[in-house]
Amino acid sequence: MAIQTINGISFEMRETHDFTFLHKYGQVFCVFAQNDSGNISFGLDNGKNKYFVKVAGAKTAAALTDTREAVEILKTSASVYTDLAHPHLIRQIEHFAHKDLYAAVFGWSDGECLFDYWNFETYKDNSELSPRERFKNLSCAKRLHAFDAIFDFLTFTELKGYVAVDFYDGSIMYDFRRDIVTICDIDFFRKSPAINDMGENFWGTKRLKSPEEYVGGAVIDTVTNVFTLGALLFHFFGGYTDDEIGKMYRENAFSPCGYERWELSESLYRTALKAVNRDRAHRYDSMTAFYEAWRANQAAQ
Repeated sequence: MAIQTINGISFEMRETHDFTFLHKYGQVFCVFAQNDSGNISFGLDNGKNKYFVKVAGAKTAAALTDTREAVEILKTSASVYTDLAHPHLIRQIEHFAHKDLYAAVFGWSDGECLFDYWNFETYKDNSELSPRERFKNLSCAKRLHAFDAIFDFLTFTELKGYVAVDFYDGSIMYDFRRDIVTICDIDFFRKSPAINDMGENFWGTKRLKSPEEYVGGAVIDTVTNVFTLGALLFHFFGGYTDDEIGKMYRENAFSPCGYERWELSESLYRTALKAVNRDRAHRYDSMTAFYEAWRANQAAQ
């Protein structure tokens, strides 16, 4: 491993790389180097504007994807960000190849990721709450408003003919100062319908994956996305022990929490429960139908 430093910020790489081509966007003020995607990302500030720049092809320390695959994924995702441009999605400005690397440039969005990534030990060892914990400590009204934005974006995704692949809490940022949601990562979204071409290793976290996301050749579509969002609702409005989360990973199966640990109304519990039915035929048949049911029962709460 090698330690590389840019503008006084040090980070670990398998090999150092020349990132000076990024200086056209300003001075680096933060680096996200520990993602397992094979990408490394930078926050840059030119005094007038801030940018978020994602770079694939560099040999990062935590990568689970080889550099060529990382480049191809980022390059392919550029058209997805264009097609799904939306008020709640991070804004793509440009994308380009640079030698063996590929870069995607976005406007900077304030907010904190709702999945802790490499900061688990940081939050464990001090009294500061993680962004995820801070979000869960918000009022139900604020969290429901945030999920309206997520529903809105995934409904739009459906209408544009896309499937949300690998959508999870790590795809979501929350600005605690302004109470604004930003979707920050849709790199693996695909045109609908998609097929599970990876078997049980299909993209996604086991805390949210639907049964079909473990089956090679299975259709991955909006009904799959209904399950994913339903599972996400359980994680943010329900309660789980560490053992229960561990069981989901061991058994490759999401489980809804019991109603006694659910913070919202019984009607919203039943709405979310239908979304995560293991039998696709018994879920909502679209994100639009799920959102309509959720809003109707939310109004009645």
